[in-house]
Amino acid sequence: MAGKPWFEEKGLRFECTQCGDCCTGAPGFVWVNQEEIEAIAKAISVDVDEFEKKYVRKIGIRKSLVEFPNGDCVFFDTEKRNCSVYEARPRQCRTWPWWNSNINSEKAWEETKEACPGCGKGKLFTAEHILNQAAIIRI
Repeated sequence: MAGKPWFEEKGLRFECTQCGDCCTGAPGFVWVNQEEIEAIAKAISVDVDEFEKKYVRKIGIRKSLVEFPNGDCVFFDTEKRNCSVYEARPRQCRTWPWWNSNINSEKAWEETKEACPGCGKGKLFTAEHILNQAAIIRI
């Protein structure tokens, strides 16, 4: 994002509604690095090698969590409608909705608001906070 972001003056609002929409739906990727793999393995009390065999897939040189056939994240608890590894969730999940693809324009943000009921509502976040989150992972 060259120059000042379009949300510099007013910031953006977000409050997670716990709907699970970001964890379910169409197939995709939840990128993980070795540190995140180790943290999630520890959270579910599984050896790292065993965890990788069961829950990680290689996509080129990167790694992603596996999904259920319907596209839902393997760690999404459909009964409780929440993440079963929430405290150890990957940075991709921690930084939602502050991904560059969601905030690079007002149009992109409006599309994100249509897909996520928590976007545009709740707590007001400063541009500084949003940009710091967006810098954690490039999506």
